[in-house]
Amino acid sequence: MRILVWLFRVAIFFTLFAFALNNQHDAAVHWFFGQQWRAPTVFIVLAAFALGCAFGVLAMVPSWWHHRRVARQHTDEAPLVIEATNTVAPADSVLPQPPRDGL
Repeated sequence: MRILVWLFRVAIFFTLFAFALNNQHDAAVHWFFGQQWRAPTVFIVLAAFALGCAFGVLAMVPSWWHHRRVARQHTDEAPLVIEATNTVAPADSVLPQPPRDGL
């Protein structure tokens, strides 16, 4: 299994390496007010991918904080639940068992 994972990683690396070699010509990204950025195509694609990853992580941060806060609240309440379940009921509060038939 470990060999298959490494073969998969090597295949992805060489695929991306071939993509970079095949896209070395310059391209231009046109911004507002006549500004432009000229760079090799592979750098433009890499920058777009990195910006997409960064925006995705930033979009998930509020959800992560919320789930972390809820998990912390549950762990703070957990000892109270454990203490409540470990208490022994008084002897007079135990319900008597109904008699079994045939005994």
